[in-house]
Amino acid sequence: MKSYRIPSIARKYTDYDMIQTYTDLPALAHPRLRLLHAFLVRGQAYEKHSELYTLVASLVQLGMDTHDRINNDADEPRRAEKEMRSKQLKVLAGDYFSSIFYQLLAQAGQIEMIAILSEAVCEVNRMKTNLYMRMKQMKLTADDYLSYMTQLRSELFQSFTAILDATLSRIWQELLTAVTRCEVILEEIERSADARKFLHSWAYWHVMQDGTEEERDWLSEMPVDQAKVQGLVDKYGIRGKLVAKLNAAAELVKAITAKLDTASMLDEPIRIVDDMLNRAAGRTPALHETR
Repeated sequence: MKSYRIPSIARKYTDYDMIQTYTDLPALAHPRLRLLHAFLVRGQAYEKHSELYTLVASLVQLGMDTHDRINNDADEPRRAEKEMRSKQLKVLAGDYFSSIFYQLLAQAGQIEMIAILSEAVCEVNRMKTNLYMRMKQMKLTADDYLSYMTQLRSELFQSFTAILDATLSRIWQELLTAVTRCEVILEEIERSADARKFLHSWAYWHVMQDGTEEERDWLSEMPVDQAKVQGLVDKYGIRGKLVAKLNAAAELVKAITAKLDTASMLDEPIRIVDDMLNRAAGRTPALHETR
């Protein structure tokens, strides 16, 4: 059985000097990728393509995540040359990661998978548009936000359901949703400690939902004020609430995993969520530090 080697394989496509110099790439989606690989390596029909499929999923997701980091605020003051170069490289890098999967799959003769992933990308973009419209209209609760983000992050990986054995497809969907929810919550825990990432985070929507009128007015203008943001995070117990949600989601993963018939698959989902729980507790590097 093949081990999970995606981080080292993906470096062939990510470790370019220009990208590394000017662009801070997002982390690979390791929890989702590890889960996908664990399922793919156990299918007779697609085991030989398990590494290829997981690799292209990592690159497509990285491309979308890289594009999501592009700041398109036209009202910003003129940027420094390095910052402008970083934005340009994010556009190009995102396009590159999003397109290389065509070449990899075409070379392997996996034309049907190209169509499956391309359709999934279109669906993700449609879902993003709906979410951004809800945000703009301020028609979003904190729980809505968490559900939307979980759906967005899992959609690309849900497309692999069509190729899984019938005995695994249902539990794959359940586990993917639960693992993705853990991943989203963990990122929100990390975002809550940084005022620059507070806007439109779970913490932001929680305060917009439960905060005072004065706090909501201030958040509508959203100046970057670390002390004031930290005060809101402390006042509303943001970290504690998110940690409780992470623990609940991790327990759900373990409960779903217990339903697996294949004993050899039981360990990986548990290791995945335990790694995330350790990160939340500060016992391992944060998500953006693991590549």
